[in-house]
Amino acid sequence: MVRLNKIYTRTGDDGETSLVNGQRVSKHSRRPAAFGEVDELNSVIGLARLHATGNADAMLARIQNDLFDLGADLAAPETNSDQVFLRISQLQVTRLEAEIDELNKALSPLKSFILPGGSELAAWLHLARTVTRRAERRITELAVEEAVNEEAIRYINRLSDHLFVLARHINDDGATDVLWVPGEHSGLEKPKKKKSGTGK
Repeated sequence: MVRLNKIYTRTGDDGETSLVNGQRVSKHSRRPAAFGEVDELNSVIGLARLHATGNADAMLARIQNDLFDLGADLAAPETNSDQVFLRISQLQVTRLEAEIDELNKALSPLKSFILPGGSELAAWLHLARTVTRRAERRITELAVEEAVNEEAIRYINRLSDHLFVLARHINDDGATDVLWVPGEHSGLEKPKKKKSGTGK
């Protein structure tokens, strides 16, 4: 169990922070940047949950807990030591996939890209989705230079899909999605559709 007896320690006043293994790194280095984005994502999902109920709230609660696991995973570099660190597992990834598949069954087919919105919860979920993508970019950027748990990368990739599908589910299974209309306000003439036929 984590125990926090004191909130400020002054150990970060020099611009460095400690990783789980005790290693000191710059606060703006790639690893803290990656788990910092995950922390922001968790906060956005916390705001989304203010508008969620039932199964949607339960899924988001599990995701919030997973994101703390992911942050702990990213804060613990892969080493050759005998220390055992918390890691995102395949089970957590497959749970997201199962939930995506279940939610997707009732969704209306997409005929255009979706504008973030529709309902208040869906709008928050779309914001969370974009923060997820930013976190993924930080994590994959880190993975170029240092070893990163492959399941962690799979999890963050799958999560953006999950939040997208959940947002559509919240919008009456896609019925109240706000669709993108290409060039609607551009003032330009819209391309005419080609007529089908033999061309004669």
